[in-house]
Amino acid sequence: MGIHTDEFADDFRKMTGAVHDAGGRIAIQLVHAGGQTDAAAAGRRPLAPSAVEAEQFPEVPEELSAAEIQAIIAAFGDAARRAREWGFDAVQLHGAHGYLINQFLSPLTNRRTDEYGGGIDNRCRFLMEVYHQVRRAVGDEYPVLIKLNGADNLPGGLVLEDAVFAARLLAESGIDAIEVSGGTPASGKETPVRLQIDEPGKEAYHLGYARRIRENVSCPVMVVGGIRSFEVAEQAIAEAGLDYISMARPLIREPKLANRWRDGDRRPATCISCNGCFGPGLKEGGIYCVQEKKAARQQG
Repeated sequence: MGIHTDEFADDFRKMTGAVHDAGGRIAIQLVHAGGQTDAAAAGRRPLAPSAVEAEQFPEVPEELSAAEIQAIIAAFGDAARRAREWGFDAVQLHGAHGYLINQFLSPLTNRRTDEYGGGIDNRCRFLMEVYHQVRRAVGDEYPVLIKLNGADNLPGGLVLEDAVFAARLLAESGIDAIEVSGGTPASGKETPVRLQIDEPGKEAYHLGYARRIRENVSCPVMVVGGIRSFEVAEQAIAEAGLDYISMARPLIREPKLANRWRDGDRRPATCISCNGCFGPGLKEGGIYCVQEKKAARQQG
């Protein structure tokens, strides 16, 4: 499924309808992979800010032309319009993890010499033009969020000070919330999804980035990354001053985790951060916790 075409309208309306029928709210994440894909997946040589060899790219991409940049900006706006029409309650721009918006922000992957490259003000231009296009498409009252890297955790990549600069621009322009993450697939042990988060000291590994951004913006800030225990989540709000915490893998294993914590059972999430849920998502058409499935099979 994708939101680059009207062909998936019925599928997405079924999805949003099911969530609303259950009393929930649903946002969709808008992402362009840029150079972080390959020709087999993209159907052509990948496009990126610059034609540079980078560890996070499977192959050297083709540099985007000015016309192609404008076409992608327009496509983000079209995707946001579809999202609103199809029942999504919000959209989130993916500006992290080495994807296209992040590629423009990073001096490692953006070597352009035109108005989209150079200093951080120019490297933010694509991001801000995408945001404004999306905002025009959905209006001022519809929630537009962003997932933003606090840093790429790569030599020569996006650093925290530049991320703070981008966050300020977004906040001043009316972004509704910033979710702070970090890293790319090439960031070694500091990737966005880390293994063996088995004690509180390893949790909330992007909290430092989020706290710094929170100090510099007026909009809500949330943090994602390795939160497994109620106490760490509570500290992020009460002590770090954040507005929300985000989780992904724990909710794949325990969809009712938030309810469990709310009802007084404050044991940590049972997720062991093995990343096994990635496999089914890529190969079987849907994610699930492989540990949970294994346990059920053994009991059955």
